[in-house]
Amino acid sequence: MSTPTLRVAIVGAGPAGIYAADILSKTDLDVSIDLFERLPAPFGLVRYGVAPDHPRIKQIIVALHKVLERGDIRLLANVDYGTDLKLDDLRTFYDAVIFSTGSIRDAALAIPGIDLDGSYGAADFVSWYDGHPDVPRTWPLEATQVAVLGAGNVALDVARILAKHADDLLPTEVPANVYDLLKASPVTDVHVFARRGPAQAKFSPLELRELGHVPDVDTIVYPEDFEFDEGSMAAIHSSNQTKQVVKTLTDWTLKEPEDLTASRRIHLHFLHKPVEVLGEDGKVVGLRTERTVLNGDGNATGTGQTHDWPVQAVYRAVGYFGSPLVDIPFDDVAGVIPNREGRVIDVDGRHLDGVYATGWIKRGPVGLIGHTKSDASETIRNLGEDVAERGQEFYTATEREPQAVLDFLVQRGADVIEWSGWQVLDAYERSLGEPHGRERVKLVPRDHMVAISLGRELPQD
Repeated sequence: MSTPTLRVAIVGAGPAGIYAADILSKTDLDVSIDLFERLPAPFGLVRYGVAPDHPRIKQIIVALHKVLERGDIRLLANVDYGTDLKLDDLRTFYDAVIFSTGSIRDAALAIPGIDLDGSYGAADFVSWYDGHPDVPRTWPLEATQVAVLGAGNVALDVARILAKHADDLLPTEVPANVYDLLKASPVTDVHVFARRGPAQAKFSPLELRELGHVPDVDTIVYPEDFEFDEGSMAAIHSSNQTKQVVKTLTDWTLKEPEDLTASRRIHLHFLHKPVEVLGEDGKVVGLRTERTVLNGDGNATGTGQTHDWPVQAVYRAVGYFGSPLVDIPFDDVAGVIPNREGRVIDVDGRHLDGVYATGWIKRGPVGLIGHTKSDASETIRNLGEDVAERGQEFYTATEREPQAVLDFLVQRGADVIEWSGWQVLDAYERSLGEPHGRERVKLVPRDHMVAISLGRELPQD
């Protein structure tokens, strides 16, 4: 009996899913790959998680675009796993399913007052300013003083977008509604709080240096926040990235007060642990932090000394968290699909035949976008080993024609957007940007994106 073409579904068309599809397509397997995406547009966090004023990082889309435009990987966008189809449905049409749904929720921060009006998750804010179609088009930008909790690049992105003058975003793909609200923002000061010292910050050197070049925005650090224990010195000596970050921060301590003349300021505070969001009448009115000291190993301990900061909004940028999927095991503590090197396992530790994971939903939201390549390689390698070991038994799909899954989705009422539909939407967004000298202007409402992609009339707002 001849071996049939291996049918593989990948759920999630961000970098992790596209890298997995690309790697799988280049194996020795005779394979047919369908890439499912819940949103009307592909590219995941590169499109909806990278700040609009970071076009260099967004260039990753160019590489991902080249993978999908080859035509050997089929895009099926605007299809929601769990609603339009579930695991049993996928098993009907595919021999293997790889989940690459990422981590898009904000990780929790269990301190009093975190649920007050005016307290937000950074992931939600990033989705808003990046024009995510599932996020409301408005955002309450009413605060003059803002706190951002976190010591990573997302915290810097949030602080920079809040402090930056909206006109400086005009050359980017920032959506019109986002520009209008940022233009009207009364913000003057954004305070970023890190519970450990400068050598423990997770900023990338380039991202940090960018803060020093934002027009009419001063970046301010405080010498009393600079402490370097043995763990800090070890980190500085062993990591060129840490060394560059510490040098940039230390150089900023030398700024003269008379040189700080900008109308807006970003304050970077170290050794301040957020302990409570302060409120009145249900609204944020401040943040209480506890002064910390380093322990010698790079970790920090509270001193009991607190300080209250008058702010009217708080953004927590303490990490992303995965979302559970219908019929798939989920680790509620780690926020990932439990797996062993990409093989999804059940509560008893047994591999679910033909079910795999890759990207942040596999290993958690750590590492840069490019790190997902090696992650995908591991998952695809193990999938290939399973195919080789099980042989004909691996080929379990009963409906093997590529058209069958499309017919099924049409019966479910799904408006499936294939690659040709994305190309129409892509061209339309570029046409919106052309008159203004911009690469594109994102089309935000979901129903508008679907209508353009499928050649329908735009709905009336």
